[in-house]
Amino acid sequence: MKKLLLICVLSSFAFTAQAGERHHKRIAVHFHKHHQQVAQVHSRRVAASSHKGLSNVSFQSASGPQLLSSIALIYDENSQRPLYTKNPDAVAPIASITKLMTAMVVLDAKPDMDEEISVDVADLDSLKGTHSRLSIGTTFTRSEMLKLALMSSENRAAAALARNYPGGTRAAVAAMNAKARQLGMTETIFRDPTGLTSENVSTARDLVKMVGAARNYALIHQYTTTATHSVEGMRGRELRYNNTNPLVKNASWDIGVSKTGFINEAGRCLVMQAKILERPVIIVLLDSVGKRTRIGDANRVKQWIEAANPMESRRF
Repeated sequence: MKKLLLICVLSSFAFTAQAGERHHKRIAVHFHKHHQQVAQVHSRRVAASSHKGLSNVSFQSASGPQLLSSIALIYDENSQRPLYTKNPDAVAPIASITKLMTAMVVLDAKPDMDEEISVDVADLDSLKGTHSRLSIGTTFTRSEMLKLALMSSENRAAAALARNYPGGTRAAVAAMNAKARQLGMTETIFRDPTGLTSENVSTARDLVKMVGAARNYALIHQYTTTATHSVEGMRGRELRYNNTNPLVKNASWDIGVSKTGFINEAGRCLVMQAKILERPVIIVLLDSVGKRTRIGDANRVKQWIEAANPMESRRF
């Protein structure tokens, strides 16, 4: 009887050991297959990243950048799709972002860029009472006026450009609205060429189209990315202007188009076309509170894109 009981106990231990061994083998096989699948996915991601620069998988798995601007859109020009949106269809004042459209219609008219035009009393800001160093009678070439309007957001320069447009300011604003329709900017309205009025409104989606179009103008690219510029003002006094976007001075940025804007109703605004990891993107940031928020948001966008594709980031 004791021998029979001992045999049963030993058989039970043998059965349990065999079952445990089979269980461990199943676990080992499961983990082996799992690691193979992970390795295959990783290889596909690396291959896609090497081929495209910024992989779709990376952005789908990454959380969005923590932006403080009320309205934002990051647009990948290669894939022609948004990488990130925040209230992209909200209609809002765009302030001096307007001047990109002013510049485009002026250039579309193919005027003599060396023709001299002067600041007139009609170019003074009667709406906001903003200051300008361009006194009445200041005369520059149309090219110089365009540079000041774009790089330093000089309102009197923009107003003078529109006033000297064929047919005058009213015709210039009509051309701006026609250009917006042509570009498919269905939610955009322009009432003046400077952006001082809060009635100049658009959406982030519409502004992506405008910035993309502006990038095709060589002078807009050149002037919006000029860091500093000096001109001779009245009585021979030198006037030194700085770009309203400090990022154009930052060597880590490759910017194709840049424009800032501000009025109280619009908040701080910034639009850019830039290359990040050699990939062209358009960044639209509207209604930022605080003087440095829009610049901080732009840097956060760049860091987010680079973090989403760290292998490419290490190459540059």
